[in-house]
Amino acid sequence: MTNSLRNLLVLAYATAHKAAPVALAIVVAVSTVLSSIPSASAQIAFPGWPVETVEKMAPVLPVAGDRAAPRKMKLSVTAYNSLPEQTDSTPFHTADGTHVRDGIVAANFLPLGTRVKFPDLYGDKEFVVKDRMNARYHRRADIWMAEKPDAIAFGHRYTTVEIY
Repeated sequence: MTNSLRNLLVLAYATAHKAAPVALAIVVAVSTVLSSIPSASAQIAFPGWPVETVEKMAPVLPVAGDRAAPRKMKLSVTAYNSLPEQTDSTPFHTADGTHVRDGIVAANFLPLGTRVKFPDLYGDKEFVVKDRMNARYHRRADIWMAEKPDAIAFGHRYTTVEIY
């Protein structure tokens, strides 16, 4: 690993606590690479650094876990698919640039990256707000589903959402 990459990692790690989105993205990307480095080769990647320090550098991302939801509200919930008539010209990409997958929610009233649960519908399963809806839908969540028949069967429901 080059000195510049190592210095970039240290800088990103030091500034990530300030919630700098770019720094956090760099830390996550580099920590993914670090997680594939066995402890024995950590000294090669970071010469002179204690192995424990290198292993602790991978950030732990927050998970709602067993804590109580800071905010609960009743909300209209629908479902959508990756079809051009339901999305835009890039149906498989979310608003934050990631690829659609299970656990993705579109919502305009929550910041991207917000974790939510729909306990009445999905129990403890966590969803992440990664996409946006048409501007006319302000207080609604739209859950991504792989198959159109599943989204049609889901329909339009009014349920409790826990926001983390």
